[in-house]
Amino acid sequence: MTDTIKPPSRLMPLAVAGAAVLAAAGAGLFYYATRTAVGPERGDVHKVVVGQRTCDPADFTVPAGRVTFEIHNASDRPIEWEILDGVMVVEERENIAPGFHSLLTAKLKPGTFEITCGLLSNPRGRLVVTPSAASEGERVAPPVTAFIGPLSEFKVYLARQSNALVAAAETLGLAVKSGDVDAARAAWLDARLPYKRMEAVTGRIADLENAIDPLPDYLEKREDDPAFTGFHRIEYGLWQQGTTEGLAPVADKLVADVAALKTRLRAMKLAPEDLAGTAARQAERLGDSQIVAGEDRWSGADLAGIAASLEGIAKGAGLLAPLVSDAAPAVSARYEESLAAARALLGTYAAADGYPPYGTLDGEARERLAAAFTALGAAIAAMNPTIGLE
Repeated sequence: MTDTIKPPSRLMPLAVAGAAVLAAAGAGLFYYATRTAVGPERGDVHKVVVGQRTCDPADFTVPAGRVTFEIHNASDRPIEWEILDGVMVVEERENIAPGFHSLLTAKLKPGTFEITCGLLSNPRGRLVVTPSAASEGERVAPPVTAFIGPLSEFKVYLARQSNALVAAAETLGLAVKSGDVDAARAAWLDARLPYKRMEAVTGRIADLENAIDPLPDYLEKREDDPAFTGFHRIEYGLWQQGTTEGLAPVADKLVADVAALKTRLRAMKLAPEDLAGTAARQAERLGDSQIVAGEDRWSGADLAGIAASLEGIAKGAGLLAPLVSDAAPAVSARYEESLAAARALLGTYAAADGYPPYGTLDGEARERLAAAFTALGAAIAAMNPTIGLE
């Protein structure tokens, strides 16, 4: 017995037409929603186009308060755009692909700042923030005495981690000079962790960050650029090239740079708002681009670094949590829940011998991890306002 093919129903054209109508209606509703949806507070929007060598415009004058910059990448390289106060990073956007744009919203205080425009070698722009009614009417923060304990403990934490970083960098240097690739790889991994635990703070020290941890994507000649130094240059040699040859001067410079970082951290004056503020920025930075893109591309050690970053994030925000819990229990609970979720998700990848290579995580897994850090960043960002620090 053979199957017979039935002719299409006379109702089929009507069904197709109906589907088309529904699709058009859905598209119309989507368009209406995107035009009427209420998003987060952004403030005035200022467009800036980053070209091969400069920004257009390169100079801004804006009133203090919440300001949004719409950053367009008109170059042929992924770029970063930063607002700098001296050598300290105020706000940044990283890994903006060619032809794409990114929004950066910042609450700015009066002052004069510099702007990076793409490659680190490009001339910098200028941002002038003038006083406004909003900045003059800001609510006064609680007495500093309420934060003496948390700030002191955080300074001790940074001192211990910077001591560990210097010692580990010196061990790495000795392993490199011995020519033992396996020993150097192990020492590199050990040195990486204390640095990542402090990155919420050290990531704001632009000159040392650019010496200790630059990515070749942001350098004109990439891996061949003379400014390609620090951790990733050593990582490139040990894993990609499989040799310690030529790395001794790089390791010596890394030791000198982390020693300078230790000195800078000892002298740094932290404000109460920095405890949660730096933690929120680091969590948002990880969620915004770094987790999805990956950073340790040759060693694949990203998960261990992300876990170390999470430890540092939790240390800073956690010291503020008791004050927040008294003022706004719901905000404190949201932070604790978000932190637990990020830790649990990272824990699913951990094994007895550590974390697997980052290349084993597919795009969906990275997106989930990034979303957990984005949620954590948002929860931490809500802490300062509840105790009058913003």
